[in-house]
Amino acid sequence: MSKIKVLLAEDEASLGMIVKESLETRNFTVFHTKNGEEAFEVYRKEKPDILVLDVMMPKKDGFTLAKEIRLNDKKIPIIFLTAKSQTSDVLEGFNNGGNDYLKKPFSMEELIVRIKSLLNRIETKTNVDAIKIGNYSFNSTKQTLENSLEIQQLTHREAQLLFHLFEKKNEILDRTFILNKLWGNDDFFNARSMDVFISKLRKKLKKDTNIQIINIRGFGYKLIC
Repeated sequence: MSKIKVLLAEDEASLGMIVKESLETRNFTVFHTKNGEEAFEVYRKEKPDILVLDVMMPKKDGFTLAKEIRLNDKKIPIIFLTAKSQTSDVLEGFNNGGNDYLKKPFSMEELIVRIKSLLNRIETKTNVDAIKIGNYSFNSTKQTLENSLEIQQLTHREAQLLFHLFEKKNEILDRTFILNKLWGNDDFFNARSMDVFISKLRKKLKKDTNIQIINIRGFGYKLIC
């Protein structure tokens, strides 16, 4: 099995080295860069499987870097590392294309769980035919959502979440279960992250008024279609 390639952009040399060495002992290949401009060049050259980006970096910050990468690459998973912890900062990260958000200080075990969670393929059966959701056709393998007017490209996390919602359609998808499965744990910031992704899915499905994603307060979400 080929090694997972991680692009780590972290300007704090000691932290960057610790993360790099820890991941490499667990069979990852790590490209460590120390600013956003260097990270962008390595991204284009090495074609990594996942990006782990510090938010505050010289020359180009992590949010700006992610936004630029998302112009051409909607699929690659992005995890932000930052000391910032305000809800507005978390939301800014997701609005700039992030899939996950890890607060400093963090444990290597938590980072690895989150990397593997983002890289896990959607659990599909051998039949990869598109799933019908109302007037939409959802292909969980290609991560596309299509109707008669357009084809929308989903991010890895959006596709995972929609797949699990569909599996439990017209039933409650347990909030704690899905947070632990897709985000690694059910803390406040991951819960806010999931709310953002639910809002994104609602927008992508809005052209069929018979489809709803309902928040069942205290329990989870229900896809009605």
